[in-house]
Order: sequence, then C-alpha cells, then structure tokens
Amino acid sequence: MDLALTDKLIVVTGGGAGIGAAISRACLAEGARVVVLARRSANVEPFLAEHAGNPACHFVEVHLEDTARCESAIAEILAAHGDIYGLVNNAGINDGVGLESGSVEAFVQSLQKNLIHNYALAHAALPALRRTQGAIVNISSKIALTGQGNTSGYAASKGAQLSLTREWAAELAAHNVRVNAILPAEVMTPLYRRWLSTLGDPAAELARINSRIPLGHRMTLDSEIAAAAVFLLSPTQSAHTTGQHLVVDGGYTHLDRALT
Repeated sequence: MDLALTDKLIVVTGGGAGIGAAISRACLAEGARVVVLARRSANVEPFLAEHAGNPACHFVEVHLEDTARCESAIAEILAAHGDIYGLVNNAGINDGVGLESGSVEAFVQSLQKNLIHNYALAHAALPALRRTQGAIVNISSKIALTGQGNTSGYAASKGAQLSLTREWAAELAAHNVRVNAILPAEVMTPLYRRWLSTLGDPAAELARINSRIPLGHRMTLDSEIAAAAVFLLSPTQSAHTTGQHLVVDGGYTHLDRALT
C-alpha cells in the first residue's frame, strides 16, 4: 500500500526514543523526510547513531517547554527544508503531578511539558500545513479517557489534546488540513521500562499488566502505534479521516474486564 508520503517533511516531537522513534522510523520507511525535535539524552543517542548520515533524517535540539524555541525551531526547519507536511505531537511524560501530591506550580509546569508545546508548534507550522494541505497527529493516552490517579497534570494535558484534535480538525477542515489523535495504553518504552525497574518484582507486574489486555494478553508494540500514525498522515489512505480519536491498545480501555 502506497501511503504517498515520499519526500514529505514530517516533524516528530520526542521522535528519537520510544513511540516517537518508532513513528520516525515508520515515516522514513515510507520515504518521508523526518525532523526529530527533542532534547539530547541517553535515550535519543541510539536513534541518532542509527540514522547518522541519513539525508532524510534530521535532528533539531529543542527544550519543548520553551515556547519561543519551539517557534524558532519551526522557522529553522522551514528555512532549511522549504515546507512542512506533517506534525506529530508525541513528546510527553507521565510526571506524577497529582491533586494531593503536587502543587499549582507543578501542575502548570506539567502542562508546559505535556501540552503547551503542542499549540506552539502547530501555531508556528500552520501556514506551512495550509500550503501543503498536511496533517497533524496528536499522541494522547488512554489516561485521558480512564484517569489513573496521582497524575493530574498529565491527564489534563492528554485530555486537552483530544479536545484540540476536534477543535483543530474543525478549524482547519476548510484548508484540507486533517487532525487526528492516537491513544496508546500499555506500550513498552524506555520510560515504561524505567518505571517497571523501580518495582519490587518487575516481571510479576509486567505479567499482571499483560493479563489485563484482552487481545493477545500482551502490550501494544511501538511499531503498531507507528503504523496507525503513518496511516493518519497519509494524504491518500486517510484522506477523509479527521477529528478522530484512535485507541490502539488491544482492547485494554474499552472491552469488558470479564474477558481478562
């Protein structure tokens, strides 16, 4: 299936590790050009080494909490590459800023880390997205639908992503710019693995989590999230898909718990 992404420029936040890296790889495999926006870290270095010398893959270092830097990064990308077709708002962290355990200041900081840059980047890239009749994909979370407890900042941010997906889809429909969201649930990423390692018996906890996922009793692969992302980016295969919230989670969020 040709997704018609060849040579299209796609910006992926947090695109050098975890789900973001899988999305970057999937875009590259479809012939797209990718710009990864992220901080340099130990998590990102393997991806950068993997694609060193690849003319289709570029890295721009950005602290996404800095909205001015988000805007200047988009300007740099446009100056270097001419236009932007796709924006994948993937970066975020479940930072545990809860109602009781957090503070107003920590809550605002969580929104800055997980939400505000979505708007800053989309706002700055909007003229280009209109020119290319491109697409935005927001990577939300099942927490936006279910809650989790002790993560108010992250839950608010991911819920807002779903609302912005519908709002932007409505606002940009006249410009033929499509906006959709993907909601993962349990996906093994470096951050998830790090969390598991803090538990007394990581293997037992992983087995417990897997047992609660109806389809296959396994976690979703990052490549499965990436496959959904490139589909939603495709100007041909998802040409009439906009404003959608796609839950890719093996039935974890919606199916009857009696199944597990």
